[in-house]
Amino acid sequence: MANIKIACETYAWQMPGEQYKGKLPHIMQVVSKAGFAGIEPETSFFGSLTDPGLMKECLAKHNLELAVLCHVEDWRNPRETDTERVNANRWMEFLAQFPDTIYLLVQMPGSDRSHLIERQQNLLKCVNSIAARAHDNGIVCSYHPNSPEGSVYRTREDYNILLEGLKSDYIGYTPDVGHIAKVDMDPLSIIKEYRSLVNLVHYKDMFSDGRWAPTGEGVIDFSGITSYLIDSGFEGWIVMEDECDEAITNPDGVTLEDGNYIDKKLRPLLSK
Repeated sequence: MANIKIACETYAWQMPGEQYKGKLPHIMQVVSKAGFAGIEPETSFFGSLTDPGLMKECLAKHNLELAVLCHVEDWRNPRETDTERVNANRWMEFLAQFPDTIYLLVQMPGSDRSHLIERQQNLLKCVNSIAARAHDNGIVCSYHPNSPEGSVYRTREDYNILLEGLKSDYIGYTPDVGHIAKVDMDPLSIIKEYRSLVNLVHYKDMFSDGRWAPTGEGVIDFSGITSYLIDSGFEGWIVMEDECDEAITNPDGVTLEDGNYIDKKLRPLLSK
């Protein structure tokens, strides 16, 4: 049996706007009902659960693990701004109470790709600095590139710069199969090439025209990717992140359907 667990991200509840911010207990209830083993909340959802004790109580109530903590910032300067550094240190202090949780860093995309080389290097300096501090505190980090047009790491050439620039002693790489496919790269090929850096994986589906699809209705070969992760000895979390249009009006229902898909298609692979 593969030592891989599946968690759920909170982005489906971000798509409707602000109405689910601070409602992480409700989200956990849905995630647990859908059969996920863990959750990856983005920090804007925490509300009162920034208190580690309350977070542990809520996780236990819903039989979930805090698989990942997702922290999004701009990181546009050669070093962290005072606010960015305070935020990162605050989340590392929180994670001291959750030693098995991955600290996932994600850059907020800009409006364009101007000053690209400078912005790419600034991002690397910031996340490597954060990851080094996290490492000193026993926290495992990962970096997640994305695909909007203002992202500084989105193309094949960008990935070469990013994944050669991450200080791998301190920080891993989170391939998001949807974001990889969005810019006409093959997710499985990228994962294979950079497998030694991969310490977390994000799944989401996409139609052939580039629109985000409900899980299982698009072109992403989840079974093939999962089989490769198993065969290559990956041990850790796969995180489901559904950004289909239906999530705008029904994130709970979309997540329950994701759980059904996982039960039918992915769990049989993991249990062999």
